[in-house]
Amino acid sequence: MTSRQQQAMPTPRDQVIVLFGASGDLAKRKLLPGMYHLMRAGLMPERFRIIGAARKSLDAERFRELALEAIRDSGRKAGDREAWERFSDSLRFAGVREGFEQLGEEVAAAREELAEDSETLVYLSLPPKAMEATVEEVGMLDLGDGVRVITEKPFGTDLASARTLNERLHSVFAENCIFRIDHYLGREAVQNLLALRFANGMFEPVWNRNHIDHVQIDVPETLSIEMRGSFYEGTGAFRDMIVTHLFQVLGFVAMEPPTSLEPKALGVEREKVFESMPRLRPEDVVRGQYEGYRDEDGVAEDSDTETFVAVKAFVDNWRWEGVPFYLRSGKRLAESRHLLTVAYKQPPRRMFPLDCDQIAESFGHDHLTFELGDPGSISASFLAKVPGPRIELGEAHMRFSYADNFGGNDHALDPYERLIHDVMVGDRTLFSSSEAIERLWEVSELLLTDPPQAIPYEPGSWGPKETDQLIAPRHWHLPSDHV
Repeated sequence: MTSRQQQAMPTPRDQVIVLFGASGDLAKRKLLPGMYHLMRAGLMPERFRIIGAARKSLDAERFRELALEAIRDSGRKAGDREAWERFSDSLRFAGVREGFEQLGEEVAAAREELAEDSETLVYLSLPPKAMEATVEEVGMLDLGDGVRVITEKPFGTDLASARTLNERLHSVFAENCIFRIDHYLGREAVQNLLALRFANGMFEPVWNRNHIDHVQIDVPETLSIEMRGSFYEGTGAFRDMIVTHLFQVLGFVAMEPPTSLEPKALGVEREKVFESMPRLRPEDVVRGQYEGYRDEDGVAEDSDTETFVAVKAFVDNWRWEGVPFYLRSGKRLAESRHLLTVAYKQPPRRMFPLDCDQIAESFGHDHLTFELGDPGSISASFLAKVPGPRIELGEAHMRFSYADNFGGNDHALDPYERLIHDVMVGDRTLFSSSEAIERLWEVSELLLTDPPQAIPYEPGSWGPKETDQLIAPRHWHLPSDHV
């Protein structure tokens, strides 16, 4: 982050941050290192307190040791001793196994140490079942109006549970203080979709059904479920990735131009996309399960949980009528990538010799490819004439890379860091409302009620062969095609 960018970002007021799940995996991998890096980048409040809360028995000193280990293991530069001592001095801990009395005392003491206009942020790094009970207990602490809360995905497991969770949250927090975090939307490359579409006159005029043949959002992973069998059994790839992440990216791709880049205007247009999506039909979904999944700890011997899912979705409005959106994600696949592919329609008339037509057929569609992983890139693939005396076509590419054009920076924010900062300053641009979350569960309801059987696939492959039938006569733009 450059000094100019840093100056443009508002500084939060003094904060009391209550971190539930403080001894958990997410806190150690992302949240504690992320807040430490925000402090070093000058984007934490002048004064703050982080109160770790967990059922695990820790004291404040052990929590500080855990935080230091997490920062060292994160790959971020640890900085100097003075920086760590400032961060360490902010850390407190309260065990909640026997009740929330100690936590209430720690919050009250922290508020006394900060400015009168200090704010309180509650981060619920918890699974949905634990979250409901915790919200009720937090409500009993009477933390006051304006307390902000961050909830982690998944936001329920179906429409009924999402509504129940939202009702419980609304019983304690105002809707404008609830931040349902999706780290995918914190990625620079996802946000750059807005810049590409609305800051450039060459893209938005052809961003519609008249010019675009189909859209593909592809997030394959080489990793397995990594000892999360019990979690994955109750979730699966569809709930874990499609509803939470890929539908949100689809909202950015398909939204109409907002009246401004203010959070409300952007949120309205994204939600219009979700309202325009018809319910998914089970026949438009392929579920898969990698061979060996049932041998994982915590997995049932006869499990039908999907570790792979491919979806054909539509947005039934004027701009996108008839344009399919293909979404695909899964575990133990051939590559790990984060790709958005926008495929354009082929010319209406063949003008080149037969052998050129054959090349064009194997190439498929001209397309823009967005690498959504950090640092990200945008590439264009199209047909061009091969130099020589004959008319011969060949595949050509043009590529923009964030790293090559804007360089790397130790102070660049990762998605969680950006989103945590947004919450502290009250910026809702990259967060979804309760209505949007419930609408996406409505879109998914038929599939969740009557899912097709999960088809076995070989680890290291691209999932079940049936995914080729789902997209036919088109073909998948494989991640390896866009290196």
